[in-house]
Amino acid sequence: MALKRIATEPFNSGDHEIPGGDLTKMKRKLLSDLETWKNQSKRKPLVLRGPRQVGKTWLMKEFGRLHYPQCAYINFENNQRMKSLFEGNFDIKRIVAGLTIESGVAIDAATTLIVFDEVQEAPKALTALKYFAELAGEYHVVAAGSLLGVAIHPATSFPVGKVAFMDLHPLDFTEFLTAAGQKALLDPLSSLDFDLVKVFKDRYIEFLKLYLYIGGMPEAVNTYLETSNLNKVRDVHTNLLKSYEQDFSKHAPSTVVPRIRMLWNSIPSQLSKENRKFIYGLIREGARAREYELALMWLYDCGLVTKVNRISKPAIPLGPYQDLHAFKLYVHDVGLLGALSHIDAKSIIDGNQIFTEFKGALTEQFVVQQLVSSKNISPCYWSAENSRGEVDIVFQWGQYVVPLEVKSAENLQAKSLRSYVQQFKPKWALRTSLSDFRSESWLINIPLYAINYLPSILS
Repeated sequence: MALKRIATEPFNSGDHEIPGGDLTKMKRKLLSDLETWKNQSKRKPLVLRGPRQVGKTWLMKEFGRLHYPQCAYINFENNQRMKSLFEGNFDIKRIVAGLTIESGVAIDAATTLIVFDEVQEAPKALTALKYFAELAGEYHVVAAGSLLGVAIHPATSFPVGKVAFMDLHPLDFTEFLTAAGQKALLDPLSSLDFDLVKVFKDRYIEFLKLYLYIGGMPEAVNTYLETSNLNKVRDVHTNLLKSYEQDFSKHAPSTVVPRIRMLWNSIPSQLSKENRKFIYGLIREGARAREYELALMWLYDCGLVTKVNRISKPAIPLGPYQDLHAFKLYVHDVGLLGALSHIDAKSIIDGNQIFTEFKGALTEQFVVQQLVSSKNISPCYWSAENSRGEVDIVFQWGQYVVPLEVKSAENLQAKSLRSYVQQFKPKWALRTSLSDFRSESWLINIPLYAINYLPSILS
C-alpha cells in the first residue's frame, strides 16, 4: 500500500509499504550525546548499556565512522586471544599493542575510537577501563555488552567512578518516523505547531499503530522497511524472544532460570489487569516475593524490564516516597510485548482496536517506553492508601511532581486525575490520549503521538 493512501484507507492483512525508509540512514539520538562525550576535556572511558539486539554495536561503529578517521573494533565473544591479553598486567602500552594486532588498525590516541564489544565476556577488560581513565585519558574507549548489568557484581573489579555511562533503548517513536523517511511529520511536532498536527492527525495515528505493532527493536524496524510485511516482523520478534530465553539458560544460575521464565512470561497477564500492579500470585498460585527477587533482579539488570514503583506521596524528591514492594513491570519494547501477548497483525486493521487491546496495556507500555528513553524522566505511579484512586504515571520535573494520565483511544474520563489535582494541586496535570492537544484550566491533553515532546511542552 502506498504511503499516500495510509491516511485514508484501513490496513489490510497483506503488505504495507513505506517508501523512503532506510534504517542504514537513521539517526539515533544518542549519537549527539556520544559526540559531546568525544569533545570533553576530561573524558572517561564510556560504557554503553542496553539489552541484546538494541543496536549497541551499530551505534558504536556508526559513531566511529562519523567522527573518527579510524575505529579499532574488538569483540570479546568467543575471543580467547583478547581475553588472554587482559589476563596479564594492565600496562596500557602493551594492551594497545595487542589491540592494534587484533584489529589491524594502527591505534593513535587522537584519531582512533577503540570499541570493546560484548565486554562482559572479559571481566579483566572491564577492570582495564580504570587504567585507561587514570593513566591514558587521551585514548577514546567505548565499551558495550548485552549482559553488563549481570556481569557487574561484587566478584568483578568494576572501575566505579572511572567510567561514564549511557543507556541505549529501542528506537523511540520519533526515531522510528525518521527511519521511515517521515521527517516532514516530525517538523510540526518538534515546533509544537499543533494546528498543523491536527490537520494530519489520521496520518500520525496510522504510524503510531504501526509502531505499537513493530516496536523499536532495530531488526524489527529494518525488516518492516525492507519487506513491508508484518508477518516477517513478528518472526523477528519471535526470534528475539527465543534469544532471550537462551540467555536465561546460558548466563543465569540454573536454579533461577525456571523462575526467570515464569516471571517474564507472566508480564502480559500482569498488564492485562485493571491497575497493572505486579502480583507474584499471578506467576503461580502461592508464589512469594522472596522466591522471585533474584529472577526480577536478573531481568532488570539485563535491561529487559522497566520497574515503575508506586509513590505514597507526590513530594520532592520522589525517591524517599517510593514503595519498592508495589510496582508495575513493563518490558523494554512495545513490539515484543505484543509478541509475548500473541497479538497478531489483524489488531492493526480494526479502527483503534490496538489501543484498547487487553485494557490499553499497549498504550501504557508505549508511553512508559517513550518516557524512559528520555534522559529527563523516571516514571513512577501514585495510588491512594485507602481508595481506588490511581494516577498512571507521576514524575519529577525540576522542583515539581507532574501527574500524567494515560488514556486509550479517545476515552477522556479522568476521575482519578481530577481527584489527585484537587488533593495535591500540582503546577501541571497532564493527560495523553488520541485527542488533539489542548490546554484547559486544570489539564493539558497531549496526543499520544506527541508524547516524546512532553519536555518541550513543559518547558
